[in-house]
Amino acid sequence: MITSLLIANRGEIACRIIRTARQLGIRTVAVYSDADANALHVRSADEAVHIGASPARDSYLIGERIIAAAKQTGAAAIHPGYGFLSENAEFAEAVQAAGLIWVGPNPDSIRAMGLKDAAKKLMQDARVPVTPGYLGEDQSPDRLQFEADRIGYPVLIKAVAGGGGKGMRRVDAAADFADALASCQREAASSFGNTQVLIEKYILAPRHIEVQVFGDSHGNIVHLFERDCSMQRRHQKVIEEAPAPGMDSLTRAAVCDAAVKAARAVNYVGAGTIEFIADASEGLRADRIWFMEMNTRLQVEHPVTEAITGVDLVEWQLRVASGEPLPKRQFEISMEGWAMEARLYAEDPEKGFLPSTGSLDYFALPHGIRVDTGVAEGATVSRFYDPMIAKLIATGYRRDAAREQLAEACKNIRVQPVRTNAEFLVRLLESQAFVDAEIDTGLIERNLDTLVEREAPDAQLLSAGALLLLAAPDKGLAAQPLLSGKGNREWVVSSGTQWNPLFGFRLNAAAKRTVRLAVDGRPMEIDLDATGPVEPSRYDIDGDSVWVQAEDGVAGHRFSFPLSAASQTIGSAGDGAILAPMPGRIVSVEVAEGQAVTAGQKLLVLEAMKMEQALLAPFDGVVETLTATPGAQVQVDTLLAKVVKAE
Repeated sequence: MITSLLIANRGEIACRIIRTARQLGIRTVAVYSDADANALHVRSADEAVHIGASPARDSYLIGERIIAAAKQTGAAAIHPGYGFLSENAEFAEAVQAAGLIWVGPNPDSIRAMGLKDAAKKLMQDARVPVTPGYLGEDQSPDRLQFEADRIGYPVLIKAVAGGGGKGMRRVDAAADFADALASCQREAASSFGNTQVLIEKYILAPRHIEVQVFGDSHGNIVHLFERDCSMQRRHQKVIEEAPAPGMDSLTRAAVCDAAVKAARAVNYVGAGTIEFIADASEGLRADRIWFMEMNTRLQVEHPVTEAITGVDLVEWQLRVASGEPLPKRQFEISMEGWAMEARLYAEDPEKGFLPSTGSLDYFALPHGIRVDTGVAEGATVSRFYDPMIAKLIATGYRRDAAREQLAEACKNIRVQPVRTNAEFLVRLLESQAFVDAEIDTGLIERNLDTLVEREAPDAQLLSAGALLLLAAPDKGLAAQPLLSGKGNREWVVSSGTQWNPLFGFRLNAAAKRTVRLAVDGRPMEIDLDATGPVEPSRYDIDGDSVWVQAEDGVAGHRFSFPLSAASQTIGSAGDGAILAPMPGRIVSVEVAEGQAVTAGQKLLVLEAMKMEQALLAPFDGVVETLTATPGAQVQVDTLLAKVVKAE
């Protein structure tokens, strides 16, 4: 067995690997960038080595530094986790050439499955069914357009080196193909350094089914059943479950056997996932499920497989990398019950799911279920990395039991002041289509308006925020005129379950009893006479805003009140100001000063966290100001352009 292990990763997966390694008595070494100097995975490991600046390209993606760190600390093996260098065949070869153990598949297997076009050709030769599409070498825009027209719309453009939902675009009409191709190739170049794409037929009622496979160096390959990962937004998985709803035993056998056949075609060793796309318009059928790609690494959603099989997949990885045979043969692997995982992201669903960065001043996750996280209270969510901050995994004898447990857990997430998708997860888990398992990969997009619709804050929460502001007049609104004179009325704000006053003050009965505030960027007029004493369960006054949240509110039901008049307009395009929603790089500028534009027209494209975000004109008008330039790095709330209504 390996005695010492360096984890070439960060965050949740690094902490997950450290946990199993510790149980096996393996010494662990973490690596970290500037941004992660105080990260949880650094504190959890036995030893940690600094490897560079905050951007991944200057730290986690520099293989030589990681290998040097392993040598420096005497680590015998390197586990890549997922993402970063986990599917980089050259890095795997360099690790082995340095005399270290690579906890992953053979470099040749990674290379064979690393490019989606080559992998599909290999699967066709192995008689594994694949989705209709174009895999050719001719990458000219005209040829790609021709092939898309031939296949028939809708089609999916996919970067051959892609993954994690990046480098993918759905195209519904021929007129949209050229723009989608250019955007896809830019994103692929930024994320993977490879602009080559393939074209696939887009399945209109698709289910994303994947099978966990495992091989050893003794020629044994097994499957550990399937997972359903159909709950996706922009090709990013949100909720995963195992087994797949509606999967009968005959279809399961066919899909799992195909997965093992695919793994054997590349002499696979270690943990891997064979991903299939299913046309679920008439339910799951073996003749309507096609190979899509193989992930030659551990998956983010591996805990649901562990839950239904009782297998620790990281332990299996370490044992197989040590030269041991698989701990179980196929007939010894069985599944029981149901498991469901939700990914908690630091992002704002109301702002198009843009990542929400900043300090986790309050971070409380539910108890009673499995929680995998790589952050702790006081940590900072950085703009440099993926915004996933935790995974919640619920189990039950049946699907409904796991779903209800997960929904309840998501309701008890408390994260401040960083925004999360917790409320969105609750709405999705409790939506009728998900309850009835009438699912496909388009469910979220079809129901996005209702899934992200934000409930209006109730009167007590509004009053709580207003009173907190008035109690801090030096930080907030001009409240002095309201705090003097005859006919005063006393207001008390308390917290928790006890009614012990934190502070109290009086409102002038003769004065206007309303306060105009910006609540989550929306102007509201609050009538302070409309409610009695109020009791927010949690609140805080920091240097920028007040936030309040009710004790019995669903996770995410908290509302922020800016403390300065200037901040009341931040992020609002109501006056035509186009502000950067988060730090990023200007990819392209589509308009010029003085140009007439129409509502919804693309003005410019901003890239942040390797994802492109188009910024659109809020109404018909003229571009009065344009400060954005291609290639420029901008900070959040930077004025990029201003549109004025045409006279």
